[in-house]
Amino acid sequence: MQKKAYYIIDFDSTFTQVEALDELARISLKKHPEKESIFQKIEDYTNQAMEGKLSFSESLAQRVKLLEANEDHLKQLIKHLKKKVSTSFSRNAEFFKKHADEVLIVSGGFKEFITPVVSQYHIKKENIYANTFVTTGDGKIIDYDHANPLSEEGGKVKLLQHLKLEGELFGIGDGYSDFQLRESGMINKFFAFTENIARQTIIEKADHITPSFDEFLYVNNLPRAISYPKNRILCLIIGDVDAHSIALLKNDGLSIRHKTSFEEKYVKDVGVILLADGEKIESEQLKNAVKLKTIGYLGNAKGKIDTALCTKMGIVIFDDVKSNPRNSDFIPKRMIDFMNTGATYLSANYPNLQLPKIDKSHRLIHIHKNVPGIMAQINTVFAKHNINIVGQFLMTNPEIGYAITDINTEYDKQLFKALKKIEHTIKFRVLY
Repeated sequence: MQKKAYYIIDFDSTFTQVEALDELARISLKKHPEKESIFQKIEDYTNQAMEGKLSFSESLAQRVKLLEANEDHLKQLIKHLKKKVSTSFSRNAEFFKKHADEVLIVSGGFKEFITPVVSQYHIKKENIYANTFVTTGDGKIIDYDHANPLSEEGGKVKLLQHLKLEGELFGIGDGYSDFQLRESGMINKFFAFTENIARQTIIEKADHITPSFDEFLYVNNLPRAISYPKNRILCLIIGDVDAHSIALLKNDGLSIRHKTSFEEKYVKDVGVILLADGEKIESEQLKNAVKLKTIGYLGNAKGKIDTALCTKMGIVIFDDVKSNPRNSDFIPKRMIDFMNTGATYLSANYPNLQLPKIDKSHRLIHIHKNVPGIMAQINTVFAKHNINIVGQFLMTNPEIGYAITDINTEYDKQLFKALKKIEHTIKFRVLY
């Protein structure tokens, strides 16, 4: 019989993008004349504890002293934190709904702000373990409950010892207190979460580095919002590309490499390329770029990229024919939209297709030569595998057929093999 799995998840800089006490300080000390120096002290105490250089209890005590916060400040913080949930956690809200009994939030933070944030994701209140504030009658925060084991050094270890969970335990977090669970033998695997911050001292100790929650779900073969983690997709940026364009692609979760040329070592692995105006890709390199899905060109790509070859290989090109430097985010946004939804709107070489995202479905992309009977073959494959089609979109030009199919059922992976084997198929992939 398979062991029950439990998912022990940290809150600060893991479930959310920020350290909540640091953010609370920025709210409560907004008008303080020495706010900047106090902010720095609080951040220093946070980092020292996360890196194991200062005991957690000492760090917590010092930070709470400096806060000068009250319940009104907490309300502002909660509103702010709800907007700062880590992107990959937010994207996988359905996972938390399905695994509400197995997900535990274990944090050195405080229930007063953690519970309202994570409860939106169907995480049960009885599965939220954190500290609590001590307040005066008028709502001023003056201390915290020192009897709570999570306020002590090694508090997470003490808590799990008390809970006596039986099964396979996975820990996800960014700090030393999360690693202590693995070190003590209380969890089976520790996943260093680096979507928001990467602490080298913690990364070195992890069983697995997970740049996103998608990655964690992928390596553990768990249900997820997207089929393949974006952090595993190599995005090569070539030439003098502005920082804003790079940031857009990085923030979408792609693994970024910024180079002056298309180095040979990247050719077989690259999934996305963004080229500065004036740069060029050789056809021989394109032929070997078997994982390449889209190219963005910050200018007119004519004469710089072999468009016909890209079309035959299923590579979608987005370029800016007018070479408008003030519209630098146009191309990255088109590329991101294509990677996330399959939309080819305003592409240089593919039929223009705009697509809605359909919830609770899987999206399959099938690119093929535009010859008669292909769609009939695709739908015959779906019928043979008892697949119910939620939505289907098809656009063609004289050379290419671009078909998107949304299905709402669990599928056998033999389905993919059958779709790939259809004659005249150029490229097939599962989007989410």
